[in-house]
Amino acid sequence: MKYCEPRPILDTVDYVERLREQWAEQLPEVDTSVADVTARLRRIAGLLDARVDAALDEREVSRPELDVLTALRRTGRPLRAGEVTTLTGAPGASITKRLDRLERAGLVARTVLERDRRGVVVELTDAGRALVDDVFPRQLALEEDALAGLSADDRATLAALLAPVLRRLDPVER
Repeated sequence: MKYCEPRPILDTVDYVERLREQWAEQLPEVDTSVADVTARLRRIAGLLDARVDAALDEREVSRPELDVLTALRRTGRPLRAGEVTTLTGAPGASITKRLDRLERAGLVARTVLERDRRGVVVELTDAGRALVDDVFPRQLALEEDALAGLSADDRATLAALLAPVLRRLDPVER
């Protein structure tokens, strides 16, 4: 397929348009139009992650650790480590390392179940709950700022367009 010149949405050229122009010079026979969506999604996710990471630096918590804390907070109950793995989509070994770190920081507590000595549940401590209740709204504010140029209708349309893509790719949703 032939390269199609991307149509700028505004008067400026963004990262993806520059990327496509470069590929058009190097591999003009390759259709890079899919990057209009996929590369923008990756770039937006990376930039948002960097902003959240910067906000978390002062709290000495990483974004993957925040994912564990928010999973515990939104369910409102103690969880088995396997449930945390499912809710976050992270590998079990990664969750174990994150839980170790969060426990040392006093943000989660692990308890061995009496009825099944092999079973361990994890719950937020008061400090962990306070951290999530402070940081999560700030994360949402960063995301709100990123979407400030879109109307409520545009946001709803974008969400509706992205939902089937996520369902197709996300093993949790299958």
